Amino acid sequence: MPYVITEACINIKDKACVDVCPVDCIYEGPNQLFIKPDECIDCGACEPECPVTAIFPEEDVPANLKEYIALNKDVFEGPNPPGRPTR
Repeated sequence: MPYVITEACINIKDKACVDVCPVDCIYEGPNQLFIKPDECIDCGACEPECPVTAIFPEEDVPANLKEYIALNKDVFEGPNPPGRPTR
């Protein structure tokens, strides 16, 4: 999973990252946005667009936010996966 969206996105969902993603791998959950790991091409376009610094390359996720690596993967495997972002 190249990029991960972490807790700073919770209840913010700015969606500037969605606009720049060339492969549309960012999805919207009830409280935050998520990057679908098997669709992300590791381009990095989303990271600088995030106004709350919620997006990190997987290897750079801060230690206190590591749980978001699994969350960004597991959310797509549950019964109610996130959908395409609304505008």
